[in-house]
Amino acid sequence: MAAQSAPPEACGKLICIGKNYARHAAEMNSTVPKEPVVFLKPRSALIGHGSSVVLPSMSEDVHHEVELVALIGRRGRDIPVSRALSHVSAYAVGLDMTARDLQGRAKKCGHPWTVAKGFDTFAPLGGFMSSDQVSAVQDLWLTLLVNGAVRQHANTRDMVFTVAELVAWCSLVFTLEPGDCLFTGTPEGVGPVRPGDVLEARCTGLSPLRVTVR
Repeated sequence: MAAQSAPPEACGKLICIGKNYARHAAEMNSTVPKEPVVFLKPRSALIGHGSSVVLPSMSEDVHHEVELVALIGRRGRDIPVSRALSHVSAYAVGLDMTARDLQGRAKKCGHPWTVAKGFDTFAPLGGFMSSDQVSAVQDLWLTLLVNGAVRQHANTRDMVFTVAELVAWCSLVFTLEPGDCLFTGTPEGVGPVRPGDVLEARCTGLSPLRVTVR
């Protein structure tokens, strides 16, 4: 099956995972978590291929974070790891844009990350590929280029928690429903973006995602 775009209105919850690559946790001066770190983004953050990330006036330090995104295709609650991937209907490459200065202040105060992660346009999402066409989800290369230069490059085998483990764990917290998007975490190499930058996110076998920054 060819890659298909999923319009924002077709998507449900945007479930995001933090610190799911050990080297990224290290570059953020953080420890590797013993269980998934979960946060949510609003659906209004979604944009598609060819769109623009708009830098908010509230932040002076917005970073790129390339991620594999799993689309939930079947409703489930308390899903066992052994059956978790059967609830995933498709995969895409996405970006978790982050206002790093706002996130840093929130961390110091023990506050949630919602503001730093939730601005409009802060969840670019590429076209989805049917899970039937993705044979080795834990052996995919993720790459992020900024103006043609590689910034991030890592393999999903380096995840702290696999996609199956993430689906199963999240389903213990809330019911997963068709259309929910699971952003599975970013590898090392995150960095700032500037107006005029062109971001291209790639993942093995999936449609590339290209957005501009303004």
